[in-house]
Amino acid sequence: MLKEYEYRVLDKLSSLAEKRNVLEAALFDKYQVKRGLRDSDGRGVLVGLTEIGEVHAYIVDENDIIPVPGRLMYRGYDIKDLIDGCLSDDRFGFEETCYLLLFGGLPSRNELSDFEQILSSYRDLPEHFVRDMILTSPSNDIMNQLARSVLALYSFDNRADDTAINNVLKQCIKLIACFPTMAVYGYQAFARYYANQSLYIHSPQIELSTAENILHMLRPDSQYTKLEARLLDLALILHAEHGGGNNSSFVTHVVTSSGTDTYSSTAASLGSLKGPRHGGANIKVIQMFDDMKQKLRDWQDDEEIENHLLKIVNKQAFDHTGLIYGIGHAVYSVSDPRAVIFKEHVAELAREKGMQDEYNLYNKVEEIAPKVVSKGHRLQRGVSANIDFYSGFVYRMLDIPPELYTPLFAISRISGWSAHRIEEIVNAGKIIRPAYKCVSPRRSYTAMNMR
Repeated sequence: MLKEYEYRVLDKLSSLAEKRNVLEAALFDKYQVKRGLRDSDGRGVLVGLTEIGEVHAYIVDENDIIPVPGRLMYRGYDIKDLIDGCLSDDRFGFEETCYLLLFGGLPSRNELSDFEQILSSYRDLPEHFVRDMILTSPSNDIMNQLARSVLALYSFDNRADDTAINNVLKQCIKLIACFPTMAVYGYQAFARYYANQSLYIHSPQIELSTAENILHMLRPDSQYTKLEARLLDLALILHAEHGGGNNSSFVTHVVTSSGTDTYSSTAASLGSLKGPRHGGANIKVIQMFDDMKQKLRDWQDDEEIENHLLKIVNKQAFDHTGLIYGIGHAVYSVSDPRAVIFKEHVAELAREKGMQDEYNLYNKVEEIAPKVVSKGHRLQRGVSANIDFYSGFVYRMLDIPPELYTPLFAISRISGWSAHRIEEIVNAGKIIRPAYKCVSPRRSYTAMNMR
């Protein structure tokens, strides 16, 4: 435990570190720095090419940016068409999505069956791994537990540093397969040692899909409805990929370009996804609505809802950040296609769970919030609900604990990361190293006795 004087020293050093790392805002304009790798009009700076995912949110007409309803493409296929195809066949689609992202085309029935068998054979973890790496050292954050488990798998791989495509592909498929197991077991360890709940360890079942296995391993009785599994499968498909420029996939490209191993690359991407500006936003949506439900007298009163949202925007309510979580996106403005698709199916689950009133509140906030945000922040472009707006609500209806919300994102996105890692290796060029201009003034060294 730190002593009192150590706290005083650390406080002083913290203040010093913060003070001496502040850069003048005007310098960013002076040197035309594109902060966040984005142009002043919000468009991302083109830093690479990919065939894996495409995010389409606007068209350019005579240099004017015109927002359009968002579209998300996986390997050239519209995400809505992929989902409609799975639903029309009454089958789970996440495994097919993984195949598409990894191999660039839709599988035949036999190809998909072979791929599903490989995934199933890789779901189990190495002998004693659960006991030694997960249960013995539980974490109060499942994302950190997941990253630690991924790095630990390095020690069980005799070809861990081999970046030949056949080896990297095998590593990636294994990670896709065992991510659900590591995440759920990580939560079970957390629930036992941090929340004093009973410990349940259900082995993954070969015949079940990824979505079904998650619910099977998570629930004490392993029971779930077909609708529950379908909604979770849908969530996995929608979160699997979002272009090479999203933060965690870009991290995959950056770290892979250094020539490092698959486990280190994946752990780095997990660190990115954990951040509340990326994968952790759906938890904030749930917390915001919990707070809102306590404050509102009438969930049907549009005026009362609008006034509460205005308080949030004006930093007078909830967490005082001025953010209405789940509203707005770095790229989409008219609509986030993932939220549009998700919403079509959320109502059915809300009816099954008897949560129509809460679903109606979400609808009202989705309708009112964009106007409040645009007015409060004087935005030049519109805002709309993003995927995080509904995903947390769906997870809550599925009785999935909040500690697993972001890990579920990772369970899905590991497929996209894997595709981007392979693409970076195949097209290996230079290590990714953007320029940073040093603006520190030149100084003359001062001897110790003169300071």
